[in-house]
Amino acid sequence: MGMFCYQCQEAAGNKGCTVRGVCGKTEDVAKLQDLLLYALKGIAIFEEEARKNNYDLKKIDRFFTESLFSTITNANFDKDVFEKRVLKALEYRDELKSKFPNVKFSDNKAATWNVSKEEYDDFAQNIGVLSTENEDVRSLRELMIYGIKGIAAYAEHADNLGYDDNDVVKFMYKGMRATLDNSLNADELTALVLETGKFGVSAMALLDKANTESYGNPEITEVNIGVKGNPGILISGHDLKDMEELLEQTEGTGVDVYTHSEMLPANYYPKFKKYKHFVGNYGNAWWKQTEEFESFNGPVLFTTNCIVPPRESYKNRIYTTGSSGFSGCVHIPDRKPGQKKDFSQIIEHAKKCKSPVEIENGKIVGGFAHNQVFALADKVVEAVKSGAIKKFVVMAGCDGRMKSRNYYTEFAQALPDDTVILTAGCAKYRYNKLALGDIGGIPRILDAGQCNDSYSLAVIALKLKEIFGLDDINKLPIVYNIAWYEQKAVIVLLALLHLGVKNIHLGPTLPAFLSPNIVNVLVENFGIAGIKSVDEDIAELI
Repeated sequence: MGMFCYQCQEAAGNKGCTVRGVCGKTEDVAKLQDLLLYALKGIAIFEEEARKNNYDLKKIDRFFTESLFSTITNANFDKDVFEKRVLKALEYRDELKSKFPNVKFSDNKAATWNVSKEEYDDFAQNIGVLSTENEDVRSLRELMIYGIKGIAAYAEHADNLGYDDNDVVKFMYKGMRATLDNSLNADELTALVLETGKFGVSAMALLDKANTESYGNPEITEVNIGVKGNPGILISGHDLKDMEELLEQTEGTGVDVYTHSEMLPANYYPKFKKYKHFVGNYGNAWWKQTEEFESFNGPVLFTTNCIVPPRESYKNRIYTTGSSGFSGCVHIPDRKPGQKKDFSQIIEHAKKCKSPVEIENGKIVGGFAHNQVFALADKVVEAVKSGAIKKFVVMAGCDGRMKSRNYYTEFAQALPDDTVILTAGCAKYRYNKLALGDIGGIPRILDAGQCNDSYSLAVIALKLKEIFGLDDINKLPIVYNIAWYEQKAVIVLLALLHLGVKNIHLGPTLPAFLSPNIVNVLVENFGIAGIKSVDEDIAELI
């Protein structure tokens, strides 16, 4: 077997990618990512003791978080980046090992290995996902690792804005360290998985605070989906700090800025609205980029994951930054302390390009994060009490290219007129341009924002629970029909489970990394279910 990866929803045959990732990840990159994760576990062995002794871990914490983020699906495909990160991880591990050599697991292979590049392939085969032979233990370990990757993504965005939570960072190390502990039984690992959800809530709350204190609370916004006549830069991914600095540096240059996919919610923040050259959103969810980037004509900046290996026809217009990367594309370096990233190269490139070709026109409405919904609370409560709104349907999560995802468009269209969709993440592109109307002025599609803004949906649910005086969040007229794709969706799911939400429907397929026994645990304890047909699920949920 050349590689093995089953962390995303498109794992080949819903079992795992063994030759090349459906995402485009090559065998050599997959193995380097396995080595990097193993090296990070080695760092985790010594982190706890180092922290107890007040050892300065700031640079290591940042590296640990960024490295986890870089292994998320569709984030970084650059072999050179991972080779350098593996070596750096071993350097940090050995730095800590030299200071604190007598800690638990200090004799573990993760704490001692150091092989040449020529031996990487063979060694990677012995420490990858399948090296854990017990299927249930492997399933729980991987579920926790993927959740931690999601936490790392949100923690990095917050850190970019100057916000951190030491308890969140410590848990990421704790979780990675636990995957080396063969004494842990299934019950103990399950408890750690649920604890991962707890810290997922903390990470999303931290990022929500970072975003809103930096840029204001999202507000109801009509977003232009047509084009203007100037050349443009298309910004994709999730990082709002990159968004801010790009807008600052493009002001007055004659270059317009458009959002793409998960960056759409940047349009909802008050601070960004002051930029007149910030003109709207171009295109749809991440997987359509191979056709939409052709017609955009200008350069595209990836701030995080969601890269599809680019076609040669526009590859020279792809720029990456942060934890994202692709071999052969220009990477904009991280900001130095006290300085901003330098986007001059992509701006100069944009000036030489044609303006975007319009692929659609009109407007879409969003900005329904928790603060905005709270402002509408009286109207929402009145609509529920009068029976005008019978059900809220949470349809947050990810989109993907499988044809079976048409289910979510058809499900939204089939919902009765007295239901309201609560959404966040790129799953919304399956239905956010449908004309579903409103209920007494409340739009039937309420978009809270990015995948991390699923936190907003949880906050809204908890507020409604309080308003209606209920003792259980599951007694609310809210049902959950969530689409997933990658590891940020995994942490959203675990966060919801931690908050006590039950009977979540998850699709279009259940994760390949869940063993049959672990699926049974989730079904019996939390009512997790897969999707069926639209008619069956409407009947069951609504």
